[in-house]
Amino acid sequence: MTTTTRTGPHDLVEAAGHPHGGGNMQPHYDDRLANEDLAPLRKQKWSSYNIFAFWMSDVHSVGGYITAGSLFALGLQSWQVLVALIAGIVIVQVFANMVAKPSQKTGVPYPVINRVVFGIRGANIPAIIRGLIAIAWYGVQTFLAAESLNIVFLKFIPGSAALLEVSFAGLSALGWISYAILWTAQFLLFWNGMEVIRRFIDWAGPAVYLVMIVLAVYLVSQAGIQNISFTLSTTQLDFWASIPVMFAAIALVVSYFSGPMLNFGDFARYGKSFAAVKRGNFWGLPLNFLFFSLLTVITASATVPVFGELITDPIATVERIDTPFAILLGGLTFVTATVGINIVANFISPAFDFSNVAPKKISWRAGGMIAAVGSTFLMPWNWYSNSDAIHYSLGVLGALIGPLFGILIAGYYIAARQRVKVDAMITMDAQGPYWYRNGFNPNSVKAVIAAGVPTVGIAVFPKLFADLGIFDISAISDYSWFIGCGLGYVLFLLFERLDPRIPTFDGETEGISDGAVDGAATTAASEPPAISAEIPVDARRSASTAAASGTGTTA
Repeated sequence: MTTTTRTGPHDLVEAAGHPHGGGNMQPHYDDRLANEDLAPLRKQKWSSYNIFAFWMSDVHSVGGYITAGSLFALGLQSWQVLVALIAGIVIVQVFANMVAKPSQKTGVPYPVINRVVFGIRGANIPAIIRGLIAIAWYGVQTFLAAESLNIVFLKFIPGSAALLEVSFAGLSALGWISYAILWTAQFLLFWNGMEVIRRFIDWAGPAVYLVMIVLAVYLVSQAGIQNISFTLSTTQLDFWASIPVMFAAIALVVSYFSGPMLNFGDFARYGKSFAAVKRGNFWGLPLNFLFFSLLTVITASATVPVFGELITDPIATVERIDTPFAILLGGLTFVTATVGINIVANFISPAFDFSNVAPKKISWRAGGMIAAVGSTFLMPWNWYSNSDAIHYSLGVLGALIGPLFGILIAGYYIAARQRVKVDAMITMDAQGPYWYRNGFNPNSVKAVIAAGVPTVGIAVFPKLFADLGIFDISAISDYSWFIGCGLGYVLFLLFERLDPRIPTFDGETEGISDGAVDGAATTAASEPPAISAEIPVDARRSASTAAASGTGTTA
C-alpha cells in the first residue's frame, strides 16, 4: 500500500515563518465550531519532558514559592508538612491524569472536549467561566512580574526612581513601563505559537531551578547549615490540633493548582501518548513539587539567621542581598518564572476558550489578545492588594472550577464510558449526537447550577459572616473545590440516570475514540488511535481502512 502526504495551506504558512494552529481541519467540519487551533491535531509529539517542563513552569513562581513556604509556618511538624504536600500533589496528579486523557485521546483542547458533556453550544459555559478567571489572574501575574522588573530598574538606573512619583490610574510611571515590557514580551512569545511556548517552558523551568539552588547554597553558606530548620512556625500544634490543619494544607495545594488542572487538556492534547503525559505528570508534580518545596523552606529558613527575620517572598530575599549581580540574576529569573506560569496557566486557556465561542471570527491568537487586553483594563494593581475584592469577585468564579471538573469527569468516564465520536463534536447538525437540546445538554446545565450555587455560597458566605461578627465557619471555604467537585460529579450522574443524554456508541468503531482501550485514540472519523501521531494524516486514514478489514497492523 502506498501513502502520500498532502501539502496544504498550513504548510505554506509555517514555511513562511508563521506557525499555524496544528489542527487537521477537514472539509466537512463546520467553521462555526472549529478552526486550525481547535480541530483535532495532525501531530501529537510532546514528550514526557515537555509535560514535566509545563509543570515546572507552573510550580516555579513567586506564588508557588510563597504557597509552599507558608505550609511550613502553619504550626505543623516538618513530617506533617511533607505528608500534606505529598498527599495534596498526588491528588493533583491523579486529577490531572483524568482530565488529560479525553483531550490526549481525541487531540482537542479543553473547551472542545466539553462539547461531549455540555453539548455543542453548552461547552461555552465552562469555557467562558475558565476564561474569565484566567483573564483576571493574567493581569495579576503580569503585575507581579513587573514589580520584579522594577527592582532591576531601580538598582541599575537610579534615575528611574523619579518615575515612582508620577502615577496614572493607580500605577506609577515606572510600573507602567515595566508592565508594558512584560505585557509585550508575553504577547510576542504567545503570538509565535505553541512550539515556541513549548521551547520556552522547556528552558524556563530548569533555569529557575538553577538560580534557586544557587540562592539556597549562598544563603545556607551565610547562615551555617546548623541554623537551617524545616519548621518555620514559632508555635507548634499538638497532634490532634494539627490534623485539621493538615487537611487544610492538602486542600490549599489542590486549590492552588485547580485552574491549570481544569484545562490541562489544552496541553495534554499535544502529548505523543497518554503514557507520556502520565510520566510527565509524575515527574512534574509529586517529585518536582516536593523538591521545590524543600528548596523553598531551606531558602526561607536561611533568611532568619542571615537577615534577622523570616522572608518568604523570593523577590524580597534577592533585594535584601543587595549586590548588583544577585539583583539582576534574581530579578530576571523571577520575571522569567512569572512569565512561564502566566503563559501556561492564564494565557493559553482563554485563548482556546474564547476561540471556542466563535471559531470563525476568533482565532487562538485573537482569543489570547482578548485576555491580554482585558486583563489590563481590569487594572489588577488596584484590587490585588484588597483581599475582599479577590474573595468576592474571583472567589465566585473560582468556586465553579470544582463543579466543572466533576461534571467533565463524570460525563467522560461514566456517562460516555470514554467513547467519543470525534467528528460529531464539530458539527452543527441538529441530528448530531452532541446537539442534545438546542445545542445544550440540560443535565450539565442543571448540574452546574445545582452544584455551583451551594459551592459559591460555601466560598463566600462563611467569610461574610465572620467579617460581620456573626459566627466563624470560614474554615469550610478551604474545601470549596472538593465540595463543588463532588456535588458536580454526583448531581450530573443523578440527572443522567433520570434522563440519559450522553451516547456511548455501543457497537460502533469507525471514528470513535475509545479511551478505555489502551492506545486507542483517533483524530478523525477514519483515523485510528494506534497509528503513530507522526504519520501523515492520509497514511493514518489508509492504515485505518486496513485495520478495519483485518489486514492491517497496529502499534
